[in-house]
Amino acid sequence: MNSAASLIGEQPGDREDLAGAPFVGPAGRVLDKALAAAEIDRAELYLTNAVKHFKFTTNERGKRRIHKTPSRTEVEACRPWVLAELDTVAPEVVVLLGATAAKCLLGNDFRLTRHRGEILHATGLLDEEPALVATIHPSAVLRGPSESRQEAFDGLVADLRTAYATTRTVSSAGSAGSGRFMPASRPVRR
Repeated sequence: MNSAASLIGEQPGDREDLAGAPFVGPAGRVLDKALAAAEIDRAELYLTNAVKHFKFTTNERGKRRIHKTPSRTEVEACRPWVLAELDTVAPEVVVLLGATAAKCLLGNDFRLTRHRGEILHATGLLDEEPALVATIHPSAVLRGPSESRQEAFDGLVADLRTAYATTRTVSSAGSAGSGRFMPASRPVRR
C-alpha cells in the first residue's frame, strides 16, 4: 500500500472515535476544504493520528466528551504504530498536522512556530526517508479568533500545497529541502 502523501493528526476526536476513522468530524470538514483549496484529492492520501485513542474528560453533566491533549508518554507509547504505518505506506511526504504529530516524529524539542511550512527530514526514522512538513492542525482554524480564521486557513492551504509539491520534487530530484532533525529515538520521560 503506497501513498504519495500521509497526513498525521494528533488523536481521534469525539466523532472520529465513534466512527473509527480519522478526520470525519469538524476538523475533518476543515481539512477537506483545505485539501480542495490546495487541489489535493483526499483519496490519494493516507490519514492517521499520532495517538490512537481519544483522550477526553466529560463536562459537569457527563454528557459531552471534551478533548484533552495527550501526554508525552501517550505520544511515545503510540509512536511505534505510527512508524509501522509509515513504513508500510512509504509516503514521499508526511504532513504533520499540529504540534503533537510533529513531536511524535521530530521529538519533544520541536517547535511548530519555528518550522511551520518548512520541508524537513528526520534521519534514520523510517526505512524510507520522506520529506516532512509541519503545519497547524485543522482544529486550530476552528478554535482561533474569528478575525484570524481565514489567515490560519490560508496558511494551512499553503503548507499543504508545499507538501504536495514536494511529492513531485522528490520523485524527480531524489530529495527535497535541507532541514534535518534527529528523531526522538528513546522514550520521553515526564
